[in-house]
Amino acid sequence: MDRRKIWFFGSIIVAFSSIILLITGSSLLTMALDKSNSVPFGTFITWAGLISLPVSAYLGVKELRIPTKTFNKMLAGFLKILIILAILWVPLSYLLAGNLSFSFSEKESFQGGQTAMKWFWGLSYGIGTGAVLTVFMYWISLLFKEKETVENKL
Repeated sequence: MDRRKIWFFGSIIVAFSSIILLITGSSLLTMALDKSNSVPFGTFITWAGLISLPVSAYLGVKELRIPTKTFNKMLAGFLKILIILAILWVPLSYLLAGNLSFSFSEKESFQGGQTAMKWFWGLSYGIGTGAVLTVFMYWISLLFKEKETVENKL
C-alpha cells in the first residue's frame, strides 16, 4: 500500500473517530490538558477531525488532487482553502474566543462576545460542511459526465 492510501485511511479514521466522540459527548472532550483546566482535549480532537475531513476528500479523489476539468479545478481550489482554514482553526478560534476552551459570553466587545461566537460557529461548521458538499458536488458532476458519455455514444 502506498503512502497516499495510508494517509487517506488514517485521515478517514481520525475524521470518523472525532465525529463519533463529538456526537456522543465523550468525557475525553472535557479532559484537561493543563493544570489550570483551561485547555480541553476536545479542542485538539475537533481540530484533528476538521483537518482530516477535507484532507481525506483531497487524498481520496484523484480528480480533486490533480483536476483535469474546469469545474473540478474550482472544487479542488475550494478544498485547498478548506484545508488551510482547518489548519488555522485553532489560531483563528483563539483570536475569536480569547481562550483555548473556546467559551464565549455576553460581552460587549468582539473577542469572546456573541458576534465572535457566530464567526466561530460559522468557521467550524463551514469547514466540515464545505468538505462534504465538495465531495457531493464532485459526485453529482460524475452523474452528468456519465450522461454525456452515454449521449455521445448514441
